[in-house]
Amino acid sequence: MTLTAAWQGLSVVSPYDGSVAAGPAQAEAPAGQSMADRAYQTITDRLIMLDIRPGDPIDDTALAQDLGIGRTPVREALKRLEVDRLVVAYPRRGTFATGVDIADLAGISDIRAQLEPLAARRAAERAPRSVRAELTELADQIAGLHIGLLERRELMRWDMVVHRAIYQAAGNPHLEDVLVRYDNLATRIFCLFLDQIPHVDEHVGEHVDLLRTIADGQVERAAELAREHVLGFERAIRAAI
Repeated sequence: MTLTAAWQGLSVVSPYDGSVAAGPAQAEAPAGQSMADRAYQTITDRLIMLDIRPGDPIDDTALAQDLGIGRTPVREALKRLEVDRLVVAYPRRGTFATGVDIADLAGISDIRAQLEPLAARRAAERAPRSVRAELTELADQIAGLHIGLLERRELMRWDMVVHRAIYQAAGNPHLEDVLVRYDNLATRIFCLFLDQIPHVDEHVGEHVDLLRTIADGQVERAAELAREHVLGFERAIRAAI
């Protein structure tokens, strides 16, 4: 599968639809996507971007009506989101968006500081020429954005796109699955403190060098940049609180 196909599969969680000319707007669900997958992606996006706030109750009937689908695929999606630690279900109480405990940040960053460099290293080592060209195009597109003028939630969507592009380029679906889950949790924490972080644009701008380094096959440099990016994220959060 090419990165173009992978980015198209990100649907609402990504602003990038695989086309270099695409703007940072939520993409439509890919053709053939199941209702449960559609519900999962949409609810994930709302949880990460805090449209559903930590601790909020989740009404599966209201969600089903809002999405224009049945309750069964919504319930299937919520089961998956329990595994992702984005929602929690209590007997006789219902389902709620998982609370955010800042103590979780250290554990999440510890995992990402080990695995994000691994994904960057593998992508720099293994990505075929066509994928390297797509990473370069994505870097060029981000470099051409007026990052300082973008709305902060929009910046976080670009952040997610870049990380998923790198995970896919690494060519290891098991590593990709783990990293997507932890990137979702990290992004949710980031969004919670977004208005208190002064240089979000710089954080997103770091991706340009990272993507180009991977595309150029600079293995160790790519791993170093990925690690520093993750640690910089944690430092920014801790400074904000």
